[in-house]
Amino acid sequence: MKPKNKALLYNFIAFTVLFVIFRLLTVWVFPGINSLIHSLIAAVITTVIGPKFAAVKTDRGEKVFMKSIFSKEVKEIG
Repeated sequence: MKPKNKALLYNFIAFTVLFVIFRLLTVWVFPGINSLIHSLIAAVITTVIGPKFAAVKTDRGEKVFMKSIFSKEVKEIG
């Protein structure tokens, strides 16, 4: 699998898992608001907090890297 496809897949999986978690938390914390608002809040939180994956060309070939707001360093995934 190409590194660009891996990065896209990792972004999708990370966003999906975090979105479902935050969506359930918003329903639990704010039970009285509209369903669309729950989804919008969860999407914004997930976009800000979720890790970002990118395929970068290096001298050893194309690699997948991850950046998160919780760590200052960029980690090589594979």
